Amino acid sequence: MARDTSLTGKEQFFKENELIVSKTNLKGHITYCNQVFLKISGYSEKEILGQPHSVIRHPEMPRCVFDILWETVQNGHEIFAYVVNRCKNGDHYWVNAHVTPSRDKTGSIIGYHSNRRVPDRDILEKSILPLYQKLNDTERSHTNRKTGMQASRQLLDDTLQSQGMRYDEFIARL
Repeated sequence: MARDTSLTGKEQFFKENELIVSKTNLKGHITYCNQVFLKISGYSEKEILGQPHSVIRHPEMPRCVFDILWETVQNGHEIFAYVVNRCKNGDHYWVNAHVTPSRDKTGSIIGYHSNRRVPDRDILEKSILPLYQKLNDTERSHTNRKTGMQASRQLLDDTLQSQGMRYDEFIARL
């Protein structure tokens, strides 16, 4: 799906009682999304189903956080993460995401399920935004994207290790 990559800088919001839901297959292609997802993202169901979930990836979202997210769910564990997503029109919205593996009757992972809630603004502004800025700066300081992501992942891992916790513990303690 070709998309305009321009950003508006305008933030969209959803209600405290709303829940954004999506499901993907093992390759991260969207197999289900609810009406709240469609409303805030600006995509129609026809446009979004079958597309990679990364279609809503905002360029200001540190790649190393997605690296941790995918590593965690592919290993069969749930994860919570603050994520900024991009709307179809270039606006953006923040979420507190809970991503879990979906399993079949035998326990095999067959996809992923994500519920997103309104994030805590205080946590977002005081903890997440400064951290994500450091991670993005580290990623951008390298000309090679993979090397930049690895460097920001190392920075994040070192930061968490210095506090004696894993990423999921860090998010839970915010």
